[in-house]
Amino acid sequence: MKNIVLVGFSGSGKTTIGRALAQRLGLGFVDLDSAIEEKYHCSIPHIFEKYGESVFRLCEYQTLKEKLACSNIVLSTGGGAPTYKNAMELIHNEAFSIYLNLSEETLFDRLKFSKKNRPLTSSLSDGELRDYVRKTLQKRLPYYQMADLSVNEEDMNVDKIVEKIMEK
Repeated sequence: MKNIVLVGFSGSGKTTIGRALAQRLGLGFVDLDSAIEEKYHCSIPHIFEKYGESVFRLCEYQTLKEKLACSNIVLSTGGGAPTYKNAMELIHNEAFSIYLNLSEETLFDRLKFSKKNRPLTSSLSDGELRDYVRKTLQKRLPYYQMADLSVNEEDMNVDKIVEKIMEK
């Protein structure tokens, strides 16, 4: 079976859906952010703080390539991972990709309660966060839309989303 890679904005549920999907399919699960922290023995906020976003993106890309070389996994990426270099091309070559699609408003609502754990949003006010979600989603959307399948998960629970993916 080809690997499955979940892409989408921060807060779209990639890790939660990925774990549930992997369990349902009997596959391994890899969260790219956790894999980066394990590989580099450093938290993602620390990498951002000490080395900046460009170094983080390079670490993320290298770890993505390594994980895509594995087989029989469901991989959840970071929100910006598909936009770096030729990441979506790599994903297409090695996996079936799924875009977890949520509205700007839902993403904002989810992120405002977890922004402290996310380096790109930790210091933003609610107004700045709303603007960040809008602008960043517009930039990333063309990459996300390259996925093999787009699942609009508004108003669906985890089981229904997994079921919808299984149908496809």
